[in-house]
Amino acid sequence: MDYKKIDEYVLQLVESSTPERTAWNLEKIREGKPASWNYIDGCMLTALMEMEAITGDQRYSRFVKECVDHFVGEDGSIRTFKPEACNLDDINEGRVLFALYERTKDERYRKAADFLRGQLGRQPRTQEGSFWHKAIYPNQVWLDGIYMAQPFYALYEKHFGAGDCSDTVGQIKNVRAKMFSQEKGLYFHGYDASKTAFWADPDTGCSKNFWLRSLGWFAVALADLLDILPEDGKRRDLASIFTELMASAARYADGETGLYWQVPDQGGREGNYLETSGSAMMSYAMLKGARLGVLDKEYAALGQKTFDGIMETYLTFTEAGLNLGGICLVAGLGPENNRRRDGSYEYYISEPVVENDAKGVAPFVLAYTEIKRLQP
Repeated sequence: MDYKKIDEYVLQLVESSTPERTAWNLEKIREGKPASWNYIDGCMLTALMEMEAITGDQRYSRFVKECVDHFVGEDGSIRTFKPEACNLDDINEGRVLFALYERTKDERYRKAADFLRGQLGRQPRTQEGSFWHKAIYPNQVWLDGIYMAQPFYALYEKHFGAGDCSDTVGQIKNVRAKMFSQEKGLYFHGYDASKTAFWADPDTGCSKNFWLRSLGWFAVALADLLDILPEDGKRRDLASIFTELMASAARYADGETGLYWQVPDQGGREGNYLETSGSAMMSYAMLKGARLGVLDKEYAALGQKTFDGIMETYLTFTEAGLNLGGICLVAGLGPENNRRRDGSYEYYISEPVVENDAKGVAPFVLAYTEIKRLQP
């Protein structure tokens, strides 16, 4: 594997991006929308900070700072952020604020982190105490939202709070209690505590199927949280949930490539396909979990097989550089006025498959940083 080409690929993406238009945010590009504070760029900025940590190349953090400074005001306000939306996705980009504050001691980064933490304090919750995913999804918990909010929440507690992550751990335990399938060892994409959403099972409140990227978001969140939380009973509780999920997930990997299916428990079914973003997330989670000592060392080999499989299957070389394909652009559940997003098998395989979108590129780069940590 010519891993060095990946460094060139990531720098190519950075150098062709500006804070107003990032090369990896295909949703913005396709819809012609202006730049905003959003989770897609947030995922990529987190990956770029990890690239600098591994390579020492400050071009990565310089671009991260440019992007954040484009949105964060001197008073810590965040341009384009809409508090009334109660959108957990919009918390995610705040993860890089802690590293920027540590490096610069610029108070606006601390104030912006305070602002986002205050937003979580106002976030509506389900009857079990879990954050709603968004205001337009009342009483709903999505696996995606665990990644979007909880690592930021834990980082805030670590850097600026009392270090109490019991709320984070409690919400993840709620997910385990309500969204886990004992039969399949996987988690359903969404849960409606009111059990009234059109896509929800009237008895369990869960959605109909498992979606790979939502499982990937959850796995990455757990891996990252295990790197943030101190060694105590709460961390051990998370480790138990994480190891259970990774053991189950490994059963669904494609034997030849190591990749995972868009609908992971229905590999080989007509229309199903091996998907890049969720596969990269599983790769990263397994590699990092093994490095942290939470998973057995064999998981590092599994994670590397998946990463190499992505390279062989979906990374192509062109005159213009590299392209990473096989990425599901987006998927979700509802809202009420969008009944196409019903959580059915047919729905998940119908969403567009694209190249070079950050929802695939960022976890691929994160997995790559773990691969580089394995190298002598």
